[in-house]
Amino acid sequence: MKSLRLFLLCIPLLFLTSCFDILDKVNIKADGSGEYTLILNASKSKTRLASISKMETINGKKVPKRSEIEGKINEAARIFKGVPGISNVKTAMDFDNYIIKLSCSFKKIENINAGLEQLKAKNIVGKMVPMQIYSHNIEKKAFVRNKINTFKNDYDKLSKADKEIFNDAKYISVLQFENPVRSQTNTSYILSPNRKALKLEGNILDFILQKKQIQNTILLQ
Repeated sequence: MKSLRLFLLCIPLLFLTSCFDILDKVNIKADGSGEYTLILNASKSKTRLASISKMETINGKKVPKRSEIEGKINEAARIFKGVPGISNVKTAMDFDNYIIKLSCSFKKIENINAGLEQLKAKNIVGKMVPMQIYSHNIEKKAFVRNKINTFKNDYDKLSKADKEIFNDAKYISVLQFENPVRSQTNTSYILSPNRKALKLEGNILDFILQKKQIQNTILLQ
């Protein structure tokens, strides 16, 4: 299904190859404000994508032009800029290496949830993209990555060619904190030596099908 292929930002050119990485990074301060970054990196497939970009269609699908991709990214940035609590929205597009970046500052992490809701409402992201991803209770010093739904039924309906898109695709989540981590509920997240950062990495398909869990409750010192 189209909405599954567009698991995050609607950038179809990157999803014509299975070798891409999605990185989301949250840097959160003790007062709840911070920075959010989303990076889609298909540099491992840049030679193949450079060839595909010159074609009109591939596997029966229209190949998007650079202007269409830029339009989607700029629209996503415009929407984020209009969300209360979000500021300093920036985009970067490297079409030589096929790396696209969206970043912003937020007053509280729930602003990012609201931004994703707006992207969903404007059809910039697919309907199955989880919206209420984060929550932060400053008084309890608790930061939460919420559970996402399984998309197994939607995945099973994909064609063989569409399923192959996820074969080597990776998802990486990095959470950075001003205060050290006291405890967490998901030990799949790797804790940095200074206890101020957590990293989760795996195949995107494992997260979509919930073979690997993304939810985590993190208590800070």
